[in-house]
Amino acid sequence: MNSSSNPDVLLFIDNTWRPARGSETLSVINPATEEEICTVAKATIADLDEALAAAQKGFEVWKRTSAFDRYKLIRKAADILRSRADEIAAIMTREQGKPLAEAKIETLAAADTADWMAEEGRRTYGRIVPARAEGIYQLVVKEPVGPVAAFTPWNFPINQIVRKLCAALASGCSIIIKAPEETPGSPAELIRAFADAGIPAGVIGLVYGVPHEISEYLVPHPVIRKMTFTGSTPVGKQLAALAGLHMKKATMELGGHAPAFVFKDADIGVASKMLAAAKFRNAGQVCVSPTRFLVQKDVFEDFVGEFVGHAKAIKVGNGLDSGVTMGPLANERRIPALQSLINDATQKGARIETGGNRIGNIGYFFEPTVMTGLSREMRLMNEEPFGPIALMVPFDDFDDAMEEANRLPFGLASYAFTKSAKTAQALGAGIESGMMTINHLGLGLPEVPFGGMKDSGYGSEGGTEAIEAYLNTKLVSQAGL
Repeated sequence: MNSSSNPDVLLFIDNTWRPARGSETLSVINPATEEEICTVAKATIADLDEALAAAQKGFEVWKRTSAFDRYKLIRKAADILRSRADEIAAIMTREQGKPLAEAKIETLAAADTADWMAEEGRRTYGRIVPARAEGIYQLVVKEPVGPVAAFTPWNFPINQIVRKLCAALASGCSIIIKAPEETPGSPAELIRAFADAGIPAGVIGLVYGVPHEISEYLVPHPVIRKMTFTGSTPVGKQLAALAGLHMKKATMELGGHAPAFVFKDADIGVASKMLAAAKFRNAGQVCVSPTRFLVQKDVFEDFVGEFVGHAKAIKVGNGLDSGVTMGPLANERRIPALQSLINDATQKGARIETGGNRIGNIGYFFEPTVMTGLSREMRLMNEEPFGPIALMVPFDDFDDAMEEANRLPFGLASYAFTKSAKTAQALGAGIESGMMTINHLGLGLPEVPFGGMKDSGYGSEGGTEAIEAYLNTKLVSQAGL
């Protein structure tokens, strides 16, 4: 492998790395250069059948493995992941585009998530319920739900997998992961760390292919007992319906359109710097990215001015190059998608304060963009842009801002900056989102819940709640003879 390419990616089925049975592959493109950097195996139904049979076999072994032994193996895999962080980060940057520093942070954070889940797996406590009669024991026990099917996107190739993978493993489940075809190399290296740590055969499967073909085959299959998906709301609704039709447990982490409140008493310098960092991280391709910046009119011009300054200071380029702070969009289709949203808004009166255009004609680079003069009939104010576009919206008072924040059917993440304890309390009570962070960026840590409400999904992929989603609760009521 040379410095501009990645290794070709194979399927991982029954602890064997191998090509697809049909020998078909898909091309993987570097979004910074538009060059093919490797290929990825395209799974067939025959491959999926083998993965399902292996997952059932692996589950029978893994569910009987003690929580302590599962903990040791997951922790060992985490240490292996840390030791390979530099190599894995380079693979991720070439296939996904994000700056090398961000890719390394994601890889190391995945190891932290693995550590957390491993520890939580040792604490899947049941309980004894006091009985109504003497000599009766009422035991509540937690058992792994069974083989899991997981579907993950390309924006965080390792992070989106490791939450599902380690929650499943820590609880005693086997798992088949359908990883993203656009960014297959770094997920493969994540799984390689577990394989090298000694995971039993069949406990982890890794496949790639046509997304709807794989999901439509795996989710209804009787071997699979739970599905977990991260991605867009429209696709998530289809998969949730499919899971419900077959009585499968589901965790859904879907899209957002996060509001960010900035009140007149906030430290504008701190708020603009932190929110700009959150907005343009990973070129705005983040489900929890702040999008609608609701700024009190008293400080609107000052905040927008400072935010625009931060946007203009961002160095956009190849994520492997020194000093780059924002890479390209991850794939070609994101450019016309963003341009369509911006054109719709400007035709209806919106103003571009900075950005708004593709950069160059090689690579999927896009300018950090800030817009004002927005109104509710614009698509940008209703559809998740999933790109480096910040929407600046002035408000008069608290109720005005809260009404706009809760207007959309999304409810994933929210942000706020204020020095008022009363305002902060009212924000936490009034916001309709699964997560809110006030006066700092505090989302996505392994130990805290991560999930949404309304059309942003249900279930959590962080904190103690993450393990619960992979467990069944059983009552054993026993009387002595």
